[in-house]
Amino acid sequence: MGNKILFSHAFVYLLLVVVSAASWADGFTVDKVYHPYVEAMEQEIEWRVVAQSGESTNKPRSQLHRFAYGRAFGDRWFGEFYVVGEKDQDESLEVSAYEIEAIYQLSEQGEYWADWGLIFELEKEDGLDIWEAGSGILVEKEHGRWSTTANLLIVQEWGQDIDDEIESSLAVQTRYRYSALFEPAIEFHSAQNSKALGPVFLGDIRLGSRRNLHWELGAFAGLESDTPDYSFRGGIEFEF
Repeated sequence: MGNKILFSHAFVYLLLVVVSAASWADGFTVDKVYHPYVEAMEQEIEWRVVAQSGESTNKPRSQLHRFAYGRAFGDRWFGEFYVVGEKDQDESLEVSAYEIEAIYQLSEQGEYWADWGLIFELEKEDGLDIWEAGSGILVEKEHGRWSTTANLLIVQEWGQDIDDEIESSLAVQTRYRYSALFEPAIEFHSAQNSKALGPVFLGDIRLGSRRNLHWELGAFAGLESDTPDYSFRGGIEFEF
């Protein structure tokens, strides 16, 4: 009982930190919602893209592509290396950044009232002295055939080519486990003056023993004036 109370208080504290930090954060991207689980011995090749429409500030359409390789280290840690590419309207895709990411599974599935994990990120902009380091908490709660996942993240930016600042984000996904192949969901993403909401469809295609193809498609409407009018996210992960 004591551990359950401790985790509950920790979640509430981190939620308050993220919500308060969001009042002075200025970054926003609709991105992947992470789950707090690590599969021992698993490896992964991933591609995902986020495309955004023009904003109220008349910025051109843009795309952010992520290509990654990841693998588990034991049954608690999962690490991933990303090459990030950007494509603006009428321009070709160019490498823009490199990122290292790690997930640590805090609790066993079903051990507490919710499942817990931590995420750590380090990113370096290509050709610029711009760095980002982030950390946050991943929490997932199952209720029947429904599952709700929350990601709360705080990121520090620094370097000679950027003003030092702290940003934060909150992402929440609620999905219905209709079948392994098809799970409809709805997601909410929030940061300072930026909020987006929309449906997501995801699923897994079994390709054999320990081989799996995970897919996701989502579309989001901006709920604030500084948010892109529409954002689209797609992704494929080959797990083996």
